[in-house]
Amino acid sequence: MAIEGGKDNAAGGRIRLGMVGGGEGAFIGGVHRIAARLDGEFDLVAGALSSDPDRARASGAALGLMPERSYASFAEMAKREARLKNGIEAVAIVTPNHMHYPAAREFLKRGIHVICDKPLTSTLPDARKLAALAEKSGAVFVLTHNYTGYPMVRQAREMIASGMLGRLRVVQAEYPQDWLSERLEATGQKQADWRTDPARSGAGGCVGDIGTHAYNLACFVTGLAAEELAADLTTFVDGRKLDDNVHVMLRFSGGARGMLWASQVAPGNENGLRLRVYGEKGGLEWEQEQPNHLWYTPFGEEKRLITRGGAGAGAAAARVSRIPAGHPEGYLEGFANIYQEAARAIRAARDGGGRPDPDVLYPTVSDGLAGMAFIDACVRSSARNGQWVRL
Repeated sequence: MAIEGGKDNAAGGRIRLGMVGGGEGAFIGGVHRIAARLDGEFDLVAGALSSDPDRARASGAALGLMPERSYASFAEMAKREARLKNGIEAVAIVTPNHMHYPAAREFLKRGIHVICDKPLTSTLPDARKLAALAEKSGAVFVLTHNYTGYPMVRQAREMIASGMLGRLRVVQAEYPQDWLSERLEATGQKQADWRTDPARSGAGGCVGDIGTHAYNLACFVTGLAAEELAADLTTFVDGRKLDDNVHVMLRFSGGARGMLWASQVAPGNENGLRLRVYGEKGGLEWEQEQPNHLWYTPFGEEKRLITRGGAGAGAAAARVSRIPAGHPEGYLEGFANIYQEAARAIRAARDGGGRPDPDVLYPTVSDGLAGMAFIDACVRSSARNGQWVRL
């Protein structure tokens, strides 16, 4: 842990990181901390780890934060850290969705870089305001759509960009889970409780929680943006306030057509994120539960398996791979790749506001805004009985 006054902004120094949310009992906070530590790029030196002051202090102590840098609120943390000689350079925001905007706002207006969990905010108007503020601040803003950090996702993106599939025709994305097949939120389970609460999650339930991952992955890999969609959002579990299943048809720029299915009530599925892309010259298939495999089929030829580190894998995959081929890399490493990209961008900003190398890729506030527009369009379309709407 960095000691106050012990480090400066020299290019070789670790990036001083703060965290908002992610205290006791929070799954995603632990994931962010592991990802930030994996490559030794960050030191967690401050936190406002809970909206409950006692829990915030206890969580800070458990993580070894100095008492004076374990804060009762993110507003207090932003004000004090901005005044410290060696205050935080970046903050990770890992709260429920409705707190993303107010927390990020406090740090951005002080020039502190933001690494924010998805979706960007809980409402589209807040997302627009946050995007404008991020642009004005000049700070680095990273949205942790972690699946964009997987090596074979980068491989697929590179193959499509190079024209190996030709003009794209069909894009299919899905993300089925089964953990909300019963009304788990009624038991007080923390993760289910806030995700099914419109006041904290926003207007989208399943579509916001995991549908945005599927949509972001489809856009990241293909380079396409959806122009119109028709959505059917369904709530199958009695008493639930938000959708737990969504079907979406998509019309992409350039003429490609897409389908997206996300569900949290599909028994037998854990985290079944999958992407299939088909063009004039061939197709690609990838699934998150087998992340080191990418299937490629040139039209009229046999299906080929490309593995991370194996024959056929290119520079884009190698750049974000850590260990030799045959040893599995997955969720935590993909998340860490986003933090590593964030570190490269922050280090470039340290050097007189420079820009990182062109191959540094991470989801930005613009991607977050696109995700919120997707949620908003799905909600509007479903309310109109599946009518086609523009994003």
